[in-house]
Amino acid sequence: MVCKQVGKVIVFFLVLTLTLLTFGCSGQEPAKEEEKGPVKIGFFAPVTGPAAADGESVLNAAKLAVEKINEAGGINGREVVLVDYDDGLDTKQAVSIAQKLTTKDGVVAVVSGSYSGTTRASAKIYQDAKIPMISSYAIHPDITRTGDYIFRQSFVGQVQGRAGAKVAVEMLNAKRISILHVDIDFGKTLSQSFKEKAEELGAEIVSIDSFSMGEREFTPVLTKIKQLNPDLIYIPAYAGEGAQIVRQAKDLNMKIQFLGTEGIDSTIQFLGVAEDAAEGVVITTNLNRDSERKEVQDFIKSYNEKYGFKPDMVAASTYDAFMVLFHVMKEKGTDPEAIRQGLTEIKDFPAVTGIIKGYNRLGEVEKSVQVQIVRDGEFHYFAEISDPDIIAAPTE
Repeated sequence: MVCKQVGKVIVFFLVLTLTLLTFGCSGQEPAKEEEKGPVKIGFFAPVTGPAAADGESVLNAAKLAVEKINEAGGINGREVVLVDYDDGLDTKQAVSIAQKLTTKDGVVAVVSGSYSGTTRASAKIYQDAKIPMISSYAIHPDITRTGDYIFRQSFVGQVQGRAGAKVAVEMLNAKRISILHVDIDFGKTLSQSFKEKAEELGAEIVSIDSFSMGEREFTPVLTKIKQLNPDLIYIPAYAGEGAQIVRQAKDLNMKIQFLGTEGIDSTIQFLGVAEDAAEGVVITTNLNRDSERKEVQDFIKSYNEKYGFKPDMVAASTYDAFMVLFHVMKEKGTDPEAIRQGLTEIKDFPAVTGIIKGYNRLGEVEKSVQVQIVRDGEFHYFAEISDPDIIAAPTE
């Protein structure tokens, strides 16, 4: 009997010793508080201002992505919290937001749901703070050149411009081409890369014209272009301006092929306003609505059910940026450096916007370019460009 009691005492003290060694003398687990609390992801988008429609679309996608990951248990049991700000498409505001996210908010990574100007202006702050930032759809090449913590989810401008030229010359058989672009980073970058590749493929660029963001009157420039009799007009524009361009071209009885970009990839802003004038318009973009892949159809269905309208390219690209981050954090943890390293190791990730083959040394995504055509008032599959010489992003 005495032996049994002694044995119990010995076991008790062994258990007590192990407990103290594991949790500390206070009886509390010594894990850092941030390792037990929520995982904070920063986000900025133009929810107000001239790009508010895109801002609403991407904020919806960001919230949907966070909802989905939390429903699935978060990041290894930790809740994900979205820390989002409205940049109003203002570069100064974007810089202020970056300072808040990197110094006060405790985020481990950031997603840009904004345009090139605001993303480019704030990228250095994230780089200096060593906080990984993924640009959802901004195209300016200087964004990823900021440093090794900056990545891009959509195509850099050179890739989409080259893809557009291939579509124009080799698929739409255009020999004489006019360019009409919005006069900001987006339009300038796409126009330049398109022009270079189109001329390389043997086409003639007969005119290049630009317009200010928010412009609504295009009859004079379209009248001039009509007199030049091009085979195709390339329009790196946003949805509001793009809708007016094709509507006014129809009013002028211009029977001409339009080729747009991801900027007019919008069911509500472009198709809803342009209506039958949009029929036959072809675009290079980042989303194939007709894909039978589960990731694509599940996203479209979930977004439509939650918000009451179908998602566009910017929404899909933003959703993917979050999903890539979640995948990396589950595998590598939530330390910013581990996230950065994990992003460099991504291979064949099944995203909504296509299979991500990886990110190159500059942080540029490698995946196929989607080409859509408007038929019966909706975007549908036209082609997919996977030629290595077209989709290869710069590495320096």
